[in-house]
Amino acid sequence: MCGQIRLIAQRIKELREIAGISVEELASEFNISKELYEQYESGNVDIPVSFLYQVAGKFNVELTDILMGEGPKLRIYSLVRKGKGLSVERRQQYKYQSLAYNFSNKKAEPFLVTVDPDPEDTPIDFNTHPGQEFNYVVEGTLKIVIDNHELILNEGDSLYFDSNYKHGMKALNGKPAKFLAIIL
Repeated sequence: MCGQIRLIAQRIKELREIAGISVEELASEFNISKELYEQYESGNVDIPVSFLYQVAGKFNVELTDILMGEGPKLRIYSLVRKGKGLSVERRQQYKYQSLAYNFSNKKAEPFLVTVDPDPEDTPIDFNTHPGQEFNYVVEGTLKIVIDNHELILNEGDSLYFDSNYKHGMKALNGKPAKFLAIIL
């Protein structure tokens, strides 16, 4: 795995150790196995953004603190030009650009997410995270499955849902799909 993932894993471990919380306690709180949690802290596996968001919430730090090792500084406004969002490549299937990474004390996390097409028989990778999520399709066609409900979203379609339920996305028609994801 890349050096960036190892640094992020190290920051997660340090947060846990500073708080005096065991691996078992935190894994249980995040509703994942101890073994999976240990893999995330090892830096040898891909770490989902949803998990990083949970860690940030648990330890009351900004997601940017975990991703970059330093917190955001802006408090009045944050301007991110086209294509200049902070690249967060945590899962192979999705490419994230954080669109408010440098704004302090955010009440939501906005991302521009690109989902590359997979072969038709590739299963959807599911995740869950606390809170709610808003998705707006900017380009392409996206299959979204939420708690076994299958939805097809096209450019201009939007969806708001409880992200505590198992959900996953897949680009359709052999083309990438881009959507704005706001995690609340």
